[in-house]
Amino acid sequence: MANALTASKAAYKFTHVLNLFAEVHGTDRFPIDVVALAKDAANHFNWNDPITDVRAADIKGFEGALFPDDDKRKWLLLYNDKLMSLGRIRFTQAHELGHYLLHRQQQDSFSCSPKDVINLDTDEKTIEAQADSFASMLLMPMDDFRVQMNGTINFDSLGACAERYGVSLTAATLRWLKDTDKQAVLIVHRDGYIDWAFSSEPAFKNGAFFRSRQHPVEIPAGSLAANESVTHERAGHEIAARTWFPHASIDLSLKEMKITADGYDSVMTLLLLPRGASVWRPREECDRHGEPSHRLS
Repeated sequence: MANALTASKAAYKFTHVLNLFAEVHGTDRFPIDVVALAKDAANHFNWNDPITDVRAADIKGFEGALFPDDDKRKWLLLYNDKLMSLGRIRFTQAHELGHYLLHRQQQDSFSCSPKDVINLDTDEKTIEAQADSFASMLLMPMDDFRVQMNGTINFDSLGACAERYGVSLTAATLRWLKDTDKQAVLIVHRDGYIDWAFSSEPAFKNGAFFRSRQHPVEIPAGSLAANESVTHERAGHEIAARTWFPHASIDLSLKEMKITADGYDSVMTLLLLPRGASVWRPREECDRHGEPSHRLS
């Protein structure tokens, strides 16, 4: 039964198959050919309603979709190739494959917006979060990811992972943030304000997050992010932590990295704080009523 699968079980099954195939045939393990995998997926479970076609389509307002034929005997996987990178396309294809594996018995069709495909929830309570989790685990297996990231943390190392797995830098950075024991915050911003931000678990627990969902949060003056003369700082620059977190210790510094997204009117900033450093407002950690229960803010 499809509904007996979880995102992790489904991703693990295909990871095992792809590892074995690459080992036996001596082929490259990454990036994954999601189109071929999607068309072959039903065979791995002896299902009689396969994905028979994967194609590009101009589906305005959506990044991907999954539709059955009239008899629900065949499925069509669509992805929007307008204004999307190859990495976004691959992730979208994997996201829709996740819906096919996990959810096709729950609803008749799926149409996914950009917010669905790059889903920032830290749990898997919704089908979009589950499909997103499957795509991340399939495309970027964490055992391999950890090996690749066993060294300096910056946009160069994360970019190398993005290239290895054939995904966007955003997807690779989020994958790392959800697993790492380091204190890090990814901020996507435009026009001087935070669009969205995501913190690693250790960073969130120590107060390093932004409530941009609740009200506009301005990029702080003095930050690398606010410096329009710097479009890229991939390796990182040390700045006072108080620049971003006013309640940080006066002698605490953090590393700020920045990269301007080509083709998009946005900038990505990554903050890396020292291990164990707290930036909570005094006594706030003991009285957190009303704080968000997730790391997206």
